[in-house]
Amino acid sequence: MSFAAFRGRRGAAAALAVVAIVVAAVAVYLSRASAEPATESASADSALAPASAAAPADPSGPSGALSSAGASAPPSATAKTTPKAPVTGWVPVDKAAWKAQADAYNVLKADPVPAGVGNLAEFRADCSYSHSAADDPIVFPGLPGSSHMHSFIGNAATKASTTVEDLQRYTATSCKPVQDHSAYWVPTLYDNKTGKPVETTGFRVYYRSMMNTSAGQMPMPTGLRMIAGDAKKSVPTPRGAKGQFYCAFYGPGDLDGIARSTNGNWPICGDGATFHFMLQFPDCWDGEHLDSPNHKDHVAYGYNNTCPADHPVKIPAITFDIQYGVKGQPEGYYLSSDKDGKSASSMHGDAFVVWDTATMNSRTRNCIQQRRTCDDFGYQR
Repeated sequence: MSFAAFRGRRGAAAALAVVAIVVAAVAVYLSRASAEPATESASADSALAPASAAAPADPSGPSGALSSAGASAPPSATAKTTPKAPVTGWVPVDKAAWKAQADAYNVLKADPVPAGVGNLAEFRADCSYSHSAADDPIVFPGLPGSSHMHSFIGNAATKASTTVEDLQRYTATSCKPVQDHSAYWVPTLYDNKTGKPVETTGFRVYYRSMMNTSAGQMPMPTGLRMIAGDAKKSVPTPRGAKGQFYCAFYGPGDLDGIARSTNGNWPICGDGATFHFMLQFPDCWDGEHLDSPNHKDHVAYGYNNTCPADHPVKIPAITFDIQYGVKGQPEGYYLSSDKDGKSASSMHGDAFVVWDTATMNSRTRNCIQQRRTCDDFGYQR
């Protein structure tokens, strides 16, 4: 299943008809999702808002396979520099750094828009699987092997002790554009029949506006950490349930599958369809913190095309569009975050956002502020 099928807007009339069907299908799926409101808030620095304007068969340890794409390699064990310890809890933003980024963004002029560019307010990174490890630098920073198994995408140096500085320095990545140094990860999916991992075959990260206006839009602050979904949730995911895997296809088809696994929690897809999962992150930030104790309270979901007063900074909304090259089976699957429950309800995602700052500012200005469709490299022509 090509990711282009979801967002294509050009081509012959026949191709447009097919794409329209797929887009409509995904819209139906997304309409099932419910936002996760933040439960606590922090005071916001509103002064910075702009003026109007192959992994192991069982999750017991890390795999050493790393992507070699990108500008540099991960740190060696003999590095002489003393690593900076990971920080947990309420992690304050570097106000000077954020002010410098915000100031540069506010004076940045948008690039001219070529003819034929669409009006979807988004840009993206197209990524592939990088490596697996029982690490989580957001939830268990500095504690290797303390997490369930994760499949990592993007920055090849990501491990339990990863910091912002690491992602800025060690920029080998499995994503395009290479200016995206971020680390993204999800719980590893396993084949319940064989116990072997099923890794992603496509991983697109959208940065987009979920609102009908881009007024007050700001870029992502460097080092923002977020989690979407609930790793502790363990409930059935039958046909029609929220938060289930779905079947993506060309042409007519059933998102919930032509059949279900024996336990009912997983679709069995028809011809030409494979597993997909969509995961939506918040689009509002408190302006003060790069992380919070539960990794959610410093961000919030916008409502009625605005951000809440305690999270006033409008940031791009990250969406994980995840593809798996399997069609389903009676025996079903399980996630490393809920091996016993064998449902999809614990599916979640982590984002540790570090881009080249100039690129992040430019993409946000050109694509989201101007509400223009962009791909990995800029305006999508």
